[in-house]
Amino acid sequence: MSFALARNALASQLAASVQAMEHAIAACPPHVWGERIGPHEFWYLVYHTAFWLDCYSTAEPESYVPPAPYTLGEMDPEGVYPDRVYTKEEMLAFLAHGRARALRELLTLTPESAAERWRFHSYDLSRFEAFLNTNRHVQHHVGQLQLLLRQGGAQPPRWVRQWPIA
Repeated sequence: MSFALARNALASQLAASVQAMEHAIAACPPHVWGERIGPHEFWYLVYHTAFWLDCYSTAEPESYVPPAPYTLGEMDPEGVYPDRVYTKEEMLAFLAHGRARALRELLTLTPESAAERWRFHSYDLSRFEAFLNTNRHVQHHVGQLQLLLRQGGAQPPRWVRQWPIA
């Protein structure tokens, strides 16, 4: 298997994972989205995922700065939550931003840059494996959102197979 084939397959699957989260957001009724600030709210799980997708997609996450209006509170070891509930539109925009960054970074990897070490907090992975880990993280939270939708009486969206990579 060629490196380009593996890289493009990973890019397709990571983008599809983000699309699965977008579909979960679209299927989410207001009573499931949540109105409180806290770790188990639907909106917060989306925010958490969008934040780390964007951060983990950078080559140097230590210098990561999220786009406005988001802050670095998510990185605080004390667990600082946003000061308000973000809207679906804001979360969809943040996810689109993160997916664009991930695809831009991932699709420019070479065999050499993919093997470079990516270190952040307790992570010490190759750059390629960091993207695999990021995909697993997104899918983990998509699964949680699917459960919250079911528990809230909503119909979860169907599986997203892949994202077309030109």
